Amino acid sequence: MKSYKGHTFFSDEEKDRIRQAVVAAKSRTSGEIATMVVDHSDRYHEAEVLGGILVAGLAALIIATCVQYTNIWTYIPMVCILYIPARLLFIRVPRLKHPFINKLRMMHAVRERAVRAFYEKKLYKTREENGVLIFISILERKVWILGDRGVDRKIPHATWQAHAREISAGIREGRGCEALCTVIGKCGQVLAEHFPRKEDVTNERPDDLIS
Repeated sequence: MKSYKGHTFFSDEEKDRIRQAVVAAKSRTSGEIATMVVDHSDRYHEAEVLGGILVAGLAALIIATCVQYTNIWTYIPMVCILYIPARLLFIRVPRLKHPFINKLRMMHAVRERAVRAFYEKKLYKTREENGVLIFISILERKVWILGDRGVDRKIPHATWQAHAREISAGIREGRGCEALCTVIGKCGQVLAEHFPRKEDVTNERPDDLIS
């Protein structure tokens, strides 16, 4: 089972394969390609609260039924007491939050985190405004690919969406590294068509997977 932590989601061998794929893709273009994987794009406090309340309520009901003592004045305090460990369960096991997170909320969270990462890693500072970020958020099981202004002027966003879906499918099927390396190569091909490599090009951003 894959880790839900960004720094261990890919093995060291897979990270090296990803780095080599980035190097190969960038050898054909002046564009910059960066890859990043994070644990989650948001804490989703509302999912922790709602999940904690429901689990605490269910646990309290089971306990009250087992001891055959269902007085509401003991049930409510029991829920309050059990709420803290129930919420801690959702904090310790983030994937339990999934049923309590709205899909639209999740999509916006991943997009906002990807945009923030794009600026944090200074991908907007490339000479030709042709940086591309492949962003993977593990908890949400979503991939977001975004390019700088120069890229957006020449390459439709639908291209990146299709590539993001390909990586997502690969992760679901247990071949995330293979899918990511394939898409990195495709991104390199697309960038090479619009931003061919020049003699004076320099490597402006690291090739390693960011986590």
